[in-house]
Amino acid sequence: MHACEWHFDKADNLDNGDTMTVNDLIKKMPQALNPSAAAGMQTTIQYKISNPMYLVIEDGKCSAHEGEAPSPDLALTMTDDNLMAMLKGELNGISAFMSGKLKVEGDMMLAQRMQGMFDTSKLA
Repeated sequence: MHACEWHFDKADNLDNGDTMTVNDLIKKMPQALNPSAAAGMQTTIQYKISNPMYLVIEDGKCSAHEGEAPSPDLALTMTDDNLMAMLKGELNGISAFMSGKLKVEGDMMLAQRMQGMFDTSKLA
């Protein structure tokens, strides 16, 4: 099985001039959800990073939350830098998985579907 691959554009246009963090990108993911790709879906995706976050997707809607989900359907574990590189398209998800930079627990099919679930142009 393979991990999914995401290509997110670099988003470093915060008003205070700081570079956007990986947590900032995750917080923008709900607005990038493709509702038709997530129709009828009820799932929780955990990002195990230095400041853990998770997404809840319910019937075409998505919300981002700080902390750890009680029982996620999918958990992705990697360093903040590696996740940021993957979200920006600088690190291939399959290569990250195969080299041990990305650990995937839970629903592998969901991991593979994630790329098509989000419109990465909305994260810029």
